[in-house]
Amino acid sequence: MPFEFKKLNIPDVVLVIPKVFDDDRGFFLEGYKKSEFKANGIYVEFNQDNHSKSSKGVLRGLHYQAAPKAQAKLVRCIQGEIFDVAVDIRRDSDSFGKWVGEKLSAQNKHMLFIPEGFAHGFVVLSETAELLYKASNEFSKEHDRGVRWNDSDINVNWGIDFVPLLSEKDKNQPFLKDIKD
Repeated sequence: MPFEFKKLNIPDVVLVIPKVFDDDRGFFLEGYKKSEFKANGIYVEFNQDNHSKSSKGVLRGLHYQAAPKAQAKLVRCIQGEIFDVAVDIRRDSDSFGKWVGEKLSAQNKHMLFIPEGFAHGFVVLSETAELLYKASNEFSKEHDRGVRWNDSDINVNWGIDFVPLLSEKDKNQPFLKDIKD
């Protein structure tokens, strides 16, 4: 099996650990294999790939898309290191308002599967970081939403001792209690 699927404290969010084949030439890994993901309870049709690069201290998030354009994501850090966070924003969920986070890096090659109904964000821990992530729906400006990164009702422990660099959009996102969809 080319992957280990590890359910986190919110079981719908899954840490995906690929099998890495290393030798003196470099490495090889499978980043996604539909049959393996489906066999492990993750069946998502991915429709968009994204690539982002950010500098140390940048915090992006917490972002999501509202229905009917909600997105599941498979996030992978291919350069540097990030702390990646998923927040359950499904009002009917037992884990509503709870979060999980994992360090993803080029070194550990781990991936995080984040289903629809979760807000997603990350902070860059290394000098720079590049992410590749798959999304189940294409970006829709009309459905683009967010939750405040430092919402005290969620209380994400970002594990940082500095003030993050934020976009104006992320500085002004609503609090979880104020989101409507």
